[in-house]
Amino acid sequence: MKTKSLPNCWIPTLAGFLIASSAVPAQSNPVILNSPGGQLSITFQTMIGNEAAPGRGQLVYSASFRGKRIIEPSKLALALAEQDLLGSNVRLLSASNSTIDETYSLVTGKSNPVRNHCNTVTIELQEDAGLKRLLRLEARAYDDAVAFRYVVPEQNGLTEFRLSAEHTEFRLPGDATAYALILPNYRSMYESEFVKLPVSAFSNEGGVPSRILIGCPLLLELPGVAWMAITEADLCDYSSMYLLNPSGSWTGHWFESQLSPKLDDTNICVTGGLPHHSSWRVILVGDEPGRLVESTVITSLNPASAVADTSWIRAGKASWDWWSGSIGPDGKPAFNTETMKYYVDFAAKSGFEYMLIDAGWAAGDDIARMNGRVDVPEIVKYAAAKNVKVWIWLSYQSTVHHMDEAFPLFEKWGVAGVKIDFIERDDQRGIDWYYRTAELAARHHLMVDFHGATKPSGLERTWPNVLGYEAVAGMEQSKAGARDNPEHRTTLPFTRMLAGPMDYTPGGFRNVTRNAFDPRMTLPTVMGTRAQQLAMYVVYQAAFQMVSDCPQAYEGQPEFKFIRDVPATWDESRVLNGLPGQNITVARRRGGDWFLGAMNNWEARDLEVPLHFLGSGRYTAEIYADAKDAAAEPTHVAVEKSTVRSSTVLKIHLAPGGGYAARFFPKR
Repeated sequence: MKTKSLPNCWIPTLAGFLIASSAVPAQSNPVILNSPGGQLSITFQTMIGNEAAPGRGQLVYSASFRGKRIIEPSKLALALAEQDLLGSNVRLLSASNSTIDETYSLVTGKSNPVRNHCNTVTIELQEDAGLKRLLRLEARAYDDAVAFRYVVPEQNGLTEFRLSAEHTEFRLPGDATAYALILPNYRSMYESEFVKLPVSAFSNEGGVPSRILIGCPLLLELPGVAWMAITEADLCDYSSMYLLNPSGSWTGHWFESQLSPKLDDTNICVTGGLPHHSSWRVILVGDEPGRLVESTVITSLNPASAVADTSWIRAGKASWDWWSGSIGPDGKPAFNTETMKYYVDFAAKSGFEYMLIDAGWAAGDDIARMNGRVDVPEIVKYAAAKNVKVWIWLSYQSTVHHMDEAFPLFEKWGVAGVKIDFIERDDQRGIDWYYRTAELAARHHLMVDFHGATKPSGLERTWPNVLGYEAVAGMEQSKAGARDNPEHRTTLPFTRMLAGPMDYTPGGFRNVTRNAFDPRMTLPTVMGTRAQQLAMYVVYQAAFQMVSDCPQAYEGQPEFKFIRDVPATWDESRVLNGLPGQNITVARRRGGDWFLGAMNNWEARDLEVPLHFLGSGRYTAEIYADAKDAAAEPTHVAVEKSTVRSSTVLKIHLAPGGGYAARFFPKR
């Protein structure tokens, strides 16, 4: 297999994508960049105190949506180790504008092909005193986002890039409502809830700065103005960004970036050669939260695919032994080769592309040796005869120590992909591991699913063999307690999923009411209706999608047909309605077929959903809805067929914790 050669950290040019380019005179300050449709703009200027200072001063930016401020003037600066802040006293040398308008393909994703259309500006700056260091700022304005990043170029007086902190502010025009992922430290698995609170709640009062770490993406509602989310893209040779409110005042409606520090030197976050760029700071914007879910900006901000031949990379669904407790054909737990073959048989019968062998097959930390419980090559050979491919589970530590010898061995065995778990780091070295692992896996025709991981940032465009990330409090939480519940599930599409693919692992068919819920490790139950579990296969973006329950759970269940039919990658995605923590309805297209999923919190809800997204002509609708008694009997699903057109308006009733799933295909 051939991959395109890429440096570890590189600064792409816009060659080939530029439609127009022009230089702004040096005295032009501020620099204003508008999106192609004109509804979003981002402004860069220098200020002294609270006053504009066209000649020199603190570098700041602000942003507006449809003429209303969404970001007030906010500081931009880098703290280079053993030196003063770069950005605190600079003057603008030049600004060069251009336009990108390209279309690219993704192997997997929410849309394909993708249009990357934005206006750009590159601003050259220099310190007005002292070391006279140079700084470059690159920015893009899309119709649904603005993004910018720092570049420290090669220059006299600097021999390397040593960053102790990044001071990027996000100052809001008022006390917005935040949906924040509160994390305990820089070594988590991003498996916390998104908490709904005013921004001011994240600032300690009495002048003491808060130390509450917030992971990205951070969703914000500015009432009457916009919905927006803060996240990042293209982390090559950088460290992950967190946010905190450092104001120490209940009037402080703002956040500042915090980078994950090095493990061996917490005073340093990033090191490297010059030139060196940060990851993109991304602000997604829309008049409804669904517009943020539809955005493709994160992948557009990443380099093109480094894999020349992607024919071996394929999205798909997988049977999985771990969720139910490795239940075998006799209904008893047994982690052995025969049980794994049973799950292969189930995948083959159901038309699934994959089967996943979870933890327990390797000889401790040595993933190049099996422990005798499961014969992986034998299972791979058995599955190949049934047109099923096999993934295997690995631990992060085992890949750190053994992947150079193990990945070629897995390729020889015929393994299709690896699920790597318990990574728990996103410092610069940790991020570098994601890139190195993706590249090495691609050399050996291995797809990758990162678990216990940081959030996505668009790596899957550059390395399309990366099909998924966990970084979510997913359905596995139902084994231990009530964290996985309908309110949480309807928050995730508007928060965590904004960053990219989300391996939540749906498909639980032991559905119970909230009162009947009883967490357990073997044959676990899940709160909410079965129709909600079906809807997740449309609502949740995941190119490597689990079918989590054991084969017995699906036997004789007519609604299982929807899981067999639904794709794992899409050509088009639309969010039709919804609010975080309440409900969501998503329509996605694959080829000529459309699929629809609606999910609800604990409040029963009636919706009217126009089918305007359908093409001309008549469609057959296969519908899987909450049965009339689903509030009391959540396993009950009403299955029906009807004929619909683009003029049809669906009338949907969602039970408490309910759902609705449908497939529409042209009348044949």
